Amino acid sequence: MREADRRTLLGSVWLRDEPEPTRNRLSREDIVAAAIRVLDRDGLDTFSMRAMATELGTAATSALYWRIATKNDLLELVVDTILGDALADASDSDPLVGDAPVRTDGRAGGDWRAQVTAVAQAAYRAMWKHPWAAQLLPTHAGLGPNYQALTDRLQTILNDAAFKGTHLDSAVSAIFHYLVGSAVTDSAWLSVVRRSGMNERRWASKSAQLMGVDATHLAAYLNRESTAGPEARFASGLRVILVGLRPRQIS
Repeated sequence: MREADRRTLLGSVWLRDEPEPTRNRLSREDIVAAAIRVLDRDGLDTFSMRAMATELGTAATSALYWRIATKNDLLELVVDTILGDALADASDSDPLVGDAPVRTDGRAGGDWRAQVTAVAQAAYRAMWKHPWAAQLLPTHAGLGPNYQALTDRLQTILNDAAFKGTHLDSAVSAIFHYLVGSAVTDSAWLSVVRRSGMNERRWASKSAQLMGVDATHLAAYLNRESTAGPEARFASGLRVILVGLRPRQIS
């Protein structure tokens, strides 16, 4: 078996060891940071290992291909890095997340809905900041350590709130699937607008009639600052889900 085939056999960068270090000082973290810059600037459609080699320079090309076997490996690494940033933001925004006070019955105190909201909103905002990352969630995020840590964070909050058994699993799935679905949908809209080269209001004014909708309503739907915009819709939908959840066990 060729070395290149062996390195990609299981289909995920997380299922094999990192290559041995070389004399080149360029680290995997350096490559991931550069990839995030390229993706933020140029988007996912044109992203390639050749574009990365151009970004890093000729001297770093050999280190790129030594440390990162394939484009898919690199995409797994970058989306997991974005989720790691979201976890850090969630901890900063809610001191109870990850470090909740313990009650006399052994369960974490605090408002579990507020804690879940802090985690979910931090993840959603990270996806909005890097809309290409939302497009990668369904295909490149599942095995990453930060993806797992995000899932574990939600599971811990709900477990401490007395969600048990399959009801715990179902509650985590409901929240996570809503997060991913919202991020992917809103990222798709944002990507269309960005490809046009227009701002949201101008794009809405040009597109509304063709779509059979009101231009003012469409502009508000796309505007992050609007009370009808994507972030407000995400928060409202999350509240609906959390209000409907109750700690109990389904056998």
